[in-house]
Amino acid sequence: MKARKRFGQHFLHDANTHARIHDVLDVQPEDHVLEIGPGRGELTAGILQATKNVVVVEIDRDLSRHLRVRFPQLEVIEVDVLSIDASVFRGRRVLGNLPYNISTPLLIRMTATLGCVDMHFMLQKEVVERLLAMPGTKAWGRLSVKIQRVFEVRPLFDVEPEAFEPSPKVLSAFIRMTYRPEPLIPKDLLKFDAILRQAFSQRRKTIANSLESFQIDWAHVGIAGNLRADQLTVAQYVRIADESTRHL
Repeated sequence: MKARKRFGQHFLHDANTHARIHDVLDVQPEDHVLEIGPGRGELTAGILQATKNVVVVEIDRDLSRHLRVRFPQLEVIEVDVLSIDASVFRGRRVLGNLPYNISTPLLIRMTATLGCVDMHFMLQKEVVERLLAMPGTKAWGRLSVKIQRVFEVRPLFDVEPEAFEPSPKVLSAFIRMTYRPEPLIPKDLLKFDAILRQAFSQRRKTIANSLESFQIDWAHVGIAGNLRADQLTVAQYVRIADESTRHL
């Protein structure tokens, strides 16, 4: 089966990379695994050897049919993973080779999906750099703050384009995501998101200027208003959001 551009498909076919993934996953018989975008099922086959508790989510009708024939015991959910009910993720180890066009919205959605055991994703290296970024760096942005508010992200290994078919034009990386022991939870998540959007849309301005409409008492929140958006930490953004909410 050929990869379809409209689904952003790049099938991982390299056996050595499959082996590395199985090694770091170390799936146990009692594990419940949910795989996003299994493609032709090359990785799925090895997971099924370790546990029978496997569910896959595949939007491609032809691939879903192929998977049902190849693995009669496999539960295949034929749907866009961005529209699936969050309860499907709970209690499961989540795995996915994520197309670029859904990686960011899915990662953000996962911040509101509590109860996963852990998550392992194949992503473009550029996206991983944003997930791992630190304040004060060029890669630090809205995605960095949103993900690090909830998750600890660990890069495991890089994957060359030749490991995929067709080969993407960029380097990929395989990562592990686990919940922070104490996630940072703003009082108003919508306000928090709005502040991030406004701050990083004008990242060259001082934070006091870019967030002027939110009427922040910078002395009360304990943050210098002359800092820029990319200089603030996750905790500081949560404090700013909570300070703004306090005035409602």
